[in-house]
Amino acid sequence: MTREIHEIARDIHDDWRLIGKGVSPYARPYLDAMHTLEKIEDNYYLDSADSVIRYFLANAQTYRGEKAKALKAELKALLK
Repeated sequence: MTREIHEIARDIHDDWRLIGKGVSPYARPYLDAMHTLEKIEDNYYLDSADSVIRYFLANAQTYRGEKAKALKAELKALLK
């Protein structure tokens, strides 16, 4: 069972803060948008959830660690 996008976004936000680094200013707008999405078919204004997730992943290079890998993999699975 796949989780809703906003649930994954919440976990990313919480974990990124816990590892002692703030959310990257480049990834923040996309993470904020993900907080409003439920499923991959949703839209954030004129952007598809698919594109929001892809832009987040492209700009979240500084988000690292085991949990980061797992959460990013969960997002990538939604894109397939």
